[in-house]
Amino acid sequence: MIKYHPNQDLLTLHAKGELPLSLSIAVSAHCELCAECTEKVTALTLAASDENFAMSQVSTDNTQMNAALDADLEALLADMMSDDSVLDNAPAATIGASENISASANISTNVKGQDYTLPRAFRQQVVNHWQGIGKVSRLRLDTGENQARASLLHIAENGEIPQHSHKGEELTLLLAGEFSDEYNTYTAGDFILLNGEHEHSPKTVEGCLCYTVVDAPLYFTKGISKLLNPIGELIY
Repeated sequence: MIKYHPNQDLLTLHAKGELPLSLSIAVSAHCELCAECTEKVTALTLAASDENFAMSQVSTDNTQMNAALDADLEALLADMMSDDSVLDNAPAATIGASENISASANISTNVKGQDYTLPRAFRQQVVNHWQGIGKVSRLRLDTGENQARASLLHIAENGEIPQHSHKGEELTLLLAGEFSDEYNTYTAGDFILLNGEHEHSPKTVEGCLCYTVVDAPLYFTKGISKLLNPIGELIY
């Protein structure tokens, strides 16, 4: 059962199309796994549509001007329709054939010999290759953002990320499997936001696949992993 969801502000910005791509992917993918948030986003999208429609209503003066323009156009069309040569020389309308690419097609990836089916939100993103050390593998996603780093992160069974805190914010969407840390145990669909106030060491028994977005390097706090901190800007 999903315990962690995007907050109302994130859902509202997503419905309005105002989130950066990295976060929009996260909310979209979460909604594919969560009926509750899908319902909320649908309602928020309808509300945003109504708001935009109301804001686009023209003033009374513009309405009167448009009415006058419509009358002129009707008169012009009437003149054109009375001219048989215009109709005779009009080219036939054509409709060009287009590719019908299904937006619902399954997207999959293979890491450590295991296949995963991904939410449709990733359909234009999974084009790179997995890289990693030991039980931790990462596939970078290109969202066109300078600061945020978006990735698919895989931790093999009985693997863990060394204990760390955050110099910025870290979003983790668990896509498959499970992991736990000092705060809770998480299941597929959980949407977890952490910042500099949190320190944890995620561990998994059966393995897991996550989508992560970070806007600053992690800061490792224990053991040999602390040696990575000086080059954190290069590897986050």
